[in-house]
Amino acid sequence: MIRTLIKKLLFHLILLPFLFFGIYSCFHSPKSKQTEVTNVAEFKGQQVTGVSVSDKGRIFVNFPRWRNTVENSVVEISKEGNLQPYPNKNWNSWNIEQAVSDSVFIGVQSVVAFAKKLYVLDTRNPIWEGTVDAPRVYVFNLKNNSLEDILILSEGSYKPNSYINDLRVDLKNNAIYFTDSNEGALVIYDLSTRKSRRVLDNHFSTRAETDYLTFDGKKWGGKPVHSDGIALNPKSNRLFFHSLTGYTLYSVSTAVLLNGTEAEIEANVKIEAETGAPDGMIFDKHQNLYLADLEHNRIDYLTPEGKLKTLVQGEKVKWADTFSIYEGHLYFTNSRINEVGEDISDMVFTINKIKIN
Repeated sequence: MIRTLIKKLLFHLILLPFLFFGIYSCFHSPKSKQTEVTNVAEFKGQQVTGVSVSDKGRIFVNFPRWRNTVENSVVEISKEGNLQPYPNKNWNSWNIEQAVSDSVFIGVQSVVAFAKKLYVLDTRNPIWEGTVDAPRVYVFNLKNNSLEDILILSEGSYKPNSYINDLRVDLKNNAIYFTDSNEGALVIYDLSTRKSRRVLDNHFSTRAETDYLTFDGKKWGGKPVHSDGIALNPKSNRLFFHSLTGYTLYSVSTAVLLNGTEAEIEANVKIEAETGAPDGMIFDKHQNLYLADLEHNRIDYLTPEGKLKTLVQGEKVKWADTFSIYEGHLYFTNSRINEVGEDISDMVFTINKIKIN
C-alpha cells in the first residue's frame, strides 16, 4: 500500500514540470511574438497603397492619384523615418491641370523594388476618369537613382478605362506581368520585343465575383474590382492572381502565358484555393503565399500544401493593401480603402511590419 502511494507521488512529481511548462507555453507562445505588428511609418491625409523594400533595406511607398490632394506619388522612407520624394520633387510635381509628360508621375498605383531596380507603375488614369495615354512603367536604377527605362504598354493591351493595378517581374522569361482591375485581364510585357499583349480578357478568372464586400455587417463597394492581386512563384513557374471583390485564387503557367494561344492559356487556368477577399499578394522563399482577408482585418497565408492559415488579425491590420518581404519581416500598407470619404485630411494611413518564419 505504502509502495503504491510512493509510486503515485513520484509519478506526479515527474509530471508537474511538464504541466507547468504546458501552461506557461499557452500564455507565452512564440507565436504571439510573431503576430506583433510594428508601425514603420504613418501619413496623415495621404492614402498610401504600395510598399516595396529593396535588398538593401530601402523602403519605397506610393500614393495613388485618387483625389486632387496627393502631395507626392512616390516617396522613400529613410532609416531615420524621414520622407523624401523619389527620385526628386520634380518627378512628383504634376497636378490635374497640367499636361502629361514622361518626366512626371501621373497616377502611380504600384512600386516594386526588384534586382537593384525600382519599377514604378503609372496607370495614366488619374481620378479614375480614364487613361490620358498609355500606361507605363518607369524603371529607376537604385545604384544612382537615375531613370533607366520607360516601358510603355502597346496599343490594344489596355482599354480606355483600364486601371493597370500591379506587376511582377519575371527575369527568367524576360517578361513583366500586370493585372487590370478595372477591365478584368492580365497583360504580358515582353522585355525583348518591348511589346505587350492582353490575355484572359473578361475571362471568369479575371472577373470579379461580386460588386461589394462586407465590413461589420455593412456593404462597401457597389462596383466590381476585377483582377488585382498578382504574385509569381518562380519555383513552380506559375503566376497567381485574384480579383479584389472575389474569393477565388487562380494560377496559370508562365510558359503557357508566354507561348500559348488564348485557348491554351484559358485551358491552363487553375483554381488554387478559396480565400478571403484580398488586395495585394506575395510569395516568400518557402513558397508561402501571403494575402489579406480584407473583410476580417486579417492576413492569411497559403502553404505549399494548399492549407490556408492566419498570420495575424486585428485592428492594426485593417485593409492590408500591398506586401513586401525583407529580412524575415512582412511589410504591408493599411490603406483603409473601405473607411475613406471625400475628405481624408484627418485620417492616418500606415506602413507596418510583422515577423514571419
